[in-house]
Amino acid sequence: MGYPTKVQLIERKASEQFYINFPAPIAQAMDFTKGEVVEWTIADKKHLILSRTVVPPDPVDLKKKRPSP
Repeated sequence: MGYPTKVQLIERKASEQFYINFPAPIAQAMDFTKGEVVEWTIADKKHLILSRTVVPPDPVDLKKKRPSP
């Protein structure tokens, strides 16, 4: 399931800025915090990759352990 989000444009006399807001459920699921620094990478004209500079630990270890023989 995706979350459609509109790109917003703020135009000023000497500049313009584009904004993309995260829907609250996505920000909460990713455990984002106010002021957190992230980095955008352009994969191609269809995909942007958002990367964190500091990653919080997972609350649950999801690695599957192989049973002992």
